[in-house]
Amino acid sequence: MQLGMIGLGRMGANMTLRLMRGGHEVVGYDRNPESVSAAAKEGAEPALSLEELVSKLAPPRHVWMMVTSGAPVTATIEALAPLLDPGDAIIDGGNSNYRDSVKRADDLHQQGLHFVDCGTSGGIWGLQNGYCLMVGAEREIFERLEPIFATLAPADGYAHVGASGAGHFVKMVHNGIEYALLQSYAEGFELLAASAYKLDLQSIAALWNQGSVVRSWLLELAERALEKDPGLSSIRGYVDDSGEGRWTVFEAIEHDVPATALAHSLFARFRSRQDDPFGARLIAALRQEFGGHAVRSE
Repeated sequence: MQLGMIGLGRMGANMTLRLMRGGHEVVGYDRNPESVSAAAKEGAEPALSLEELVSKLAPPRHVWMMVTSGAPVTATIEALAPLLDPGDAIIDGGNSNYRDSVKRADDLHQQGLHFVDCGTSGGIWGLQNGYCLMVGAEREIFERLEPIFATLAPADGYAHVGASGAGHFVKMVHNGIEYALLQSYAEGFELLAASAYKLDLQSIAALWNQGSVVRSWLLELAERALEKDPGLSSIRGYVDDSGEGRWTVFEAIEHDVPATALAHSLFARFRSRQDDPFGARLIAALRQEFGGHAVRSE
């Protein structure tokens, strides 16, 4: 099957490679010509503009975007849509807000174009292990694109989860759960590290992956990270967020769902970015005022 790929960063380049290994033809475009050249060396058909990409695709065309959510996705669609014909499809495989995806699907439908929102999980390991794909689309378009999904995903690793927006909604909740899982492991291993015992954290992670109820791929990755750097001394404890955790908490509030673990994990990320936060200093000051407790000066 033929596919256009817009965005040849780490994810887009690896997805392109996996598709080509599965026998598909990929026309690749990226704003960075070096990324296009790298994909061409692997066998992709290069395109140095959106116009060139579309010209190299046979109708009905299918164009997959691996572009940063928000304004970049909007700008890409606005530039791409006028180049396409009715019946062509645009797939957004990034982490867009599902509400944006619903609106984009409606807008493109009025132009005779199909829109697919595909939540994509797998990160840098997707090339080797496959990507978990959560697809929101019309059933007919999902079935037309199914050979692409089947190649990108491991066995049973893709599904049509609902109408437009459903794919990105499911991926949003997936990432919210990911936040909470990461926070649980972080707190548990911090407690292990703070104990009076001289514990080998890498060995404990390896142990827990053998039949324990907390075993997981994340724990396998923790084992790898701790093997490389047992005290994680080379890493600063600054944890960013890319939006999905916030959106998940907003949705929980709107639907009156008590997502306390998810919310805490998001707020913990905010705290990780602060150096000597004001709130902690205020608590210390109040304890001194009401109880005469000692404080530590700068």
